[in-house]
Amino acid sequence: MDSSVPSARELAYCSLPAQHLLTRRWVDDAERLDLLAEWHTIDARLATDLEIAAARAQRFAPGHAPEALLNRWVPATPDLTAMVSMRYEGGDPDKPFVDATPLSRQLRADDLAPLAQAAIQTYGRLQPRYLRLWSAEPSGRFAGTCPDKRFLAAPILSLRAGGDQPVPAELAIVPARTMEEYDRAQSAYAVVDNAHPEHPSQAALQDFEDLEESLQAGTLFDVTVGGDWAGYVATTTNGDTLGLPAYVVQELILTPQTRGRGYGRHLSTLLARALPDQTRVLIGTIHADNRGAREAAESAGRRDVGGWIQVPLPTS
Repeated sequence: MDSSVPSARELAYCSLPAQHLLTRRWVDDAERLDLLAEWHTIDARLATDLEIAAARAQRFAPGHAPEALLNRWVPATPDLTAMVSMRYEGGDPDKPFVDATPLSRQLRADDLAPLAQAAIQTYGRLQPRYLRLWSAEPSGRFAGTCPDKRFLAAPILSLRAGGDQPVPAELAIVPARTMEEYDRAQSAYAVVDNAHPEHPSQAALQDFEDLEESLQAGTLFDVTVGGDWAGYVATTTNGDTLGLPAYVVQELILTPQTRGRGYGRHLSTLLARALPDQTRVLIGTIHADNRGAREAAESAGRRDVGGWIQVPLPTS
């Protein structure tokens, strides 16, 4: 590809070889390419749509021209080009970073420095704090990087049997009928945040409106223990699916009274049994440092199929 902006389909052809080999066996490549092209449509649009760029500049970078917020297809080395874009953690203007996904070929360790330099040259005036990259390699593979969220996934049909321990008889999930427990879910997050100061940077309760959409779609579930409300688990068909036909884990929270009792490892199993389309994959992100949540997901049969890493960038 040359330095002109690639189409969403061309970006899909870049993304497919970078995916974990295990996931290539779950979905036919032709279907995966179609889904990846759909996923990358917004990336291609953000490289040319000045109306969107102007709105983003007004929100995140007042005083900067709209062009400063456009995505760019930039060369990093003679054989590597990246789609770079300005992002903001949780929509917070004070937490800027650069994303470089996809790349024209798979990431190597010696690409980190030139990709960081390309990010600085493109968006340095916006003061991004780090460069975010995707790799299917295991967490910790790239020296000098910081951990970010990992994708844990498995076909729903393979998750229905559960792990090596049966689901406790008192634990269940039932389709939610209202949002009346949302305040209790907020309180549950607050307890975890107070106990673990690093937790707010790793996970946060989904917005009321987002969970209400899942409620309407029939994919928001109340977790119950002995018939009493004990948390939420929810999925959506939107979000980061890695081009898989997937339900994305949107929310998973247990009340303080039910944490630490081994229930978390069974929620993926119960969710797999409850979701309406059994042909999909269940996928969700968990921060690499959130060891308990990762172990719970893996014990249920979900596999680490890659994730993001952060390359710190110099700021003034």
